[in-house]
Amino acid sequence: MTLLRRHVRPEDWTPAGIDSLEDNAFEVVRSCNHRSVIAGPGSGKTELLAQRASYLLQCGVSPRPQRILALSYKRDAAFNIAKRVSARCHPEQAHRFDSFTIDAFAKSLVDRFGQALPPDWRPTPDYDVVTQSRDSILRDFFRSLSPPASVGTVTDIMALSVKTFEKRWIVSRPLSSRPVANPSPGEWAADQFWQAWLHGDPRSYLTFAMIGRLAAHLVHTNPMVRQAVQLTYSHLFMDEFQDTTQVQYDLVKALFLGSNTLVTAVGDNKQQIMRFAMAMDDPFTAFEADFKAQRTPLQNNYRSSPDLVRIQEVLARAIDTKTIKPSSKTAASVTGSSCEVWDFPSVAAEAAALAAYVASEMKTYALKQRDFCILVRVRAANYMKILAPSFAAVGIQLRNEAETVGEVALQELLGEPVSEMVIDLLRLVSARRAGRFWTDCLDAVCFMRALALDDDDARAKVASGLDKLSTVFAATHPNPPAAHAEAEAIVMTLLDFVGRQHIVASSPDYRQGDWLLKVIDAVTRHLETSCKAAKNWTDALDAYEGEHAVPLMTIHKSKGLEYHTVIFVGLDDDAWFAFRSQTKEEMCGFFVAFTRAKQRVIFSYCAARGNRAAIAPLYTLLGNAGVKTISKKTP
Repeated sequence: MTLLRRHVRPEDWTPAGIDSLEDNAFEVVRSCNHRSVIAGPGSGKTELLAQRASYLLQCGVSPRPQRILALSYKRDAAFNIAKRVSARCHPEQAHRFDSFTIDAFAKSLVDRFGQALPPDWRPTPDYDVVTQSRDSILRDFFRSLSPPASVGTVTDIMALSVKTFEKRWIVSRPLSSRPVANPSPGEWAADQFWQAWLHGDPRSYLTFAMIGRLAAHLVHTNPMVRQAVQLTYSHLFMDEFQDTTQVQYDLVKALFLGSNTLVTAVGDNKQQIMRFAMAMDDPFTAFEADFKAQRTPLQNNYRSSPDLVRIQEVLARAIDTKTIKPSSKTAASVTGSSCEVWDFPSVAAEAAALAAYVASEMKTYALKQRDFCILVRVRAANYMKILAPSFAAVGIQLRNEAETVGEVALQELLGEPVSEMVIDLLRLVSARRAGRFWTDCLDAVCFMRALALDDDDARAKVASGLDKLSTVFAATHPNPPAAHAEAEAIVMTLLDFVGRQHIVASSPDYRQGDWLLKVIDAVTRHLETSCKAAKNWTDALDAYEGEHAVPLMTIHKSKGLEYHTVIFVGLDDDAWFAFRSQTKEEMCGFFVAFTRAKQRVIFSYCAARGNRAAIAPLYTLLGNAGVKTISKKTP
């Protein structure tokens, strides 16, 4: 690989791939201190981090052989940042950018150095990761305990909540502070749980939160591990920081607090919807206090029209009174109101009217199915049963993207590198004319194989291999597969062409546990299903990606996405059953739903589905923002 010989002078650096950055974003990109970036919806958070990586790498501020580490809460966010950096930098520079989920990073530390943990906290090398619900396991575990009199009684143990046991007791404090003198029933039971899962069987069992605590303890007891990580990474990016858990934040502190590694934490406290998954109440304030980080807000909104941004500000101030006034950088492209609440007398009338509306808007504004999104709070399958027939009646397919394929959510699957690679290759090898698919596949395979742009010989071999693959595929699979075995053979052939070792190297998550196997299984299953009614390969691949279907999904699955028009079905107490007990988190969820839209938001209510007394504050906010409720008496 040819090495880059020259760096750009910092004063000569300009953003790559975009026209400009707002002033605060440009300041963060070139900053030389810890930064806490409050970035609202549509502000370009991923782009900001990609531009900062570009600046640090291109200007030599992150000098070779040091690297940049990006930690994200979700797999798709970690992949998107890496993909954006690869598009902004020379491949050799982009290869010094490591993007992980924070759980995957913690696991990699335990996998590499875990046997250096003290014996009491040392898991077996072949430990299992437990991700499924453990309510019944915990109840059985509580029944097996006989606490000493100084701790309490069996009744005290059985009174512990299985729902909060992990957060409140198992991972509530660093392992360096255990065992606790004069423990409470919860503290004693948590210590018993740790020892049972670490040493009770030939193989240890751990949750990701437990792995995070072990990783932090590893750093605490082995300074050389901490030093090695600090020497490796000159800069740390933390994306979606509002969803960071105490366990994850404590690991970051253990690794980087007081070091020369500069931390940039980016997120939006108004979009914190992961409190149920142990997210901290206010991680930004803690980070700013611990790291003496400078808070920097971003003002621009590149997604939503001016009127939607005006309404967003009303909602935002109800969550955070200190939020800054956003500025829309997108022009309105629709006529009439940008946001309304529609009040229906029945679910049948609601379904018919929404389907007719989407059909009309598609025709009026020349929109496609995936320019729309149907959002629901919970129970997506129930809404799908009611809405899908009405949409089908006007010739529009509705697809539930909250459902799972095997063990992978469909929405998550579509963003997986393996899935994207398989579909890109299938688009190429099944096409009569390669067109843009040729360049896309050549670049993607070369990237996965870590080939430099100027490595002409190696790239020529990939090009030749793609030609051969296309010829063989056209002869052996002229039509979409009709059976699972054929779909599986096709997927395996394509992945073997890319090279399993290159696939694993391309995504840190594929190096952890059996996630890669689960994704490959889901790709195979979804390909088989997509081919059943397809007349040709183009139809099958369009069905795989939902090209001609309106997506229906939950709020949590929509985060990070955007659509021309968002239709939220079920603005009622039944869907928002936790509003009174978890008001702030539910308000954040409502804000996330609203901010997916570029041009229009429709809220749908049906009295037959539920009341709206508990969520009256949401209706009051919309009313204060000038959003009208329209009575829809007829379909």
